[in-house]
Amino acid sequence: MNSGPVRRRFLRTQDEAGKESRLVFPPGGRAGGAGPVRRAGRGLSVGVDIGGTKIAAGVIDGHGTVLAEVRRPTPGHDPRAVETVITQLVRELSAGYRIRSVGVGAAGWMDPTNSTVLFSPHLAWRNEPLRRSLEQRLGRHVSLANDADAAAWAEWRFGAGRGESRLVSITLGTGIGGAMVMDGRVERGRHGMAGEFGHQIIVPQGRSCECGNRGCWEQYASGNALGRKARDLAAARSPGARAVIDASADGTPITGALVTELALAGDAASRALVDDVGQWLGLGLANLAAALDPGTFVIGGGLSGAGDLLLEPARRAFGENLTGRGFRPAARIEPAALGPAAGLIGAADLSRLPRRLPAPPGSTGR
Repeated sequence: MNSGPVRRRFLRTQDEAGKESRLVFPPGGRAGGAGPVRRAGRGLSVGVDIGGTKIAAGVIDGHGTVLAEVRRPTPGHDPRAVETVITQLVRELSAGYRIRSVGVGAAGWMDPTNSTVLFSPHLAWRNEPLRRSLEQRLGRHVSLANDADAAAWAEWRFGAGRGESRLVSITLGTGIGGAMVMDGRVERGRHGMAGEFGHQIIVPQGRSCECGNRGCWEQYASGNALGRKARDLAAARSPGARAVIDASADGTPITGALVTELALAGDAASRALVDDVGQWLGLGLANLAAALDPGTFVIGGGLSGAGDLLLEPARRAFGENLTGRGFRPAARIEPAALGPAAGLIGAADLSRLPRRLPAPPGSTGR
């Protein structure tokens, strides 16, 4: 049985343009010896994770191990420029490894055939035929998936969700992303748009959301929500906000990441803010459990770095609000295990297993 990703030793390198790469040392290898060995082998795939600020690509083996990784800044909102960077990264990695397949994870809604990005909030893509464009550039088949689906798949295959037949993944960042792996397949719903959990309305007529609705869950339980609460305290010159005010005195933005850092360092007010966000998180998870009845929730994203400061209040609120509490099994709430590499690991693995992606409407998926 696979016990999870194999631990490898990496050497970080930078070229003259500042582009960063990681090269793997095989077991027993060491820096200063014969140098890093680029291991060519069967079953290797390139996974690409397209983010709003960076594009990461890596060579992934069949155990979910990242053998090499390269990153570039996302070149604005121009689809052609993004495709050019992806092509460069894939070719760079392919030069040192025998690559079997390429998988790309992108934020946004996909069409039923996983060929076209219908809508991407970060890259302003609308009906963008990304898979076809990349296949023409690379001269090989490319698998395309939603980035949240790719991360959830990685956690199910190699991380905190291993062995779970009903997995729901939650990503806490700027907003709240989500994905589901059910009975060994990514589940996207009838129209390919399931998983937008952050936009369940949890407070009727509540805070305005960028989606156009009001009271969405991500307005109360995301990294943005945590940063906003801290900024409100600082603006009111609350005595409890002293650590936040001091930490931002040099111009450092007051963000969820800053509040999380202060909470982990022991600041009482920051811990209280994280606790409050955790309670909202647990309430939303209870709603999802009533609808989906998963066995495990995996919580990832930058805000999950708060650990039990966030997850313990979430577990309490979940238990207090779960439908049928006391008379039913409760889902586990676990931190994600793979960190920021989950997206590219999942995209690479799905490229090897295309039948685990949603099948087009009307097909059997076989």
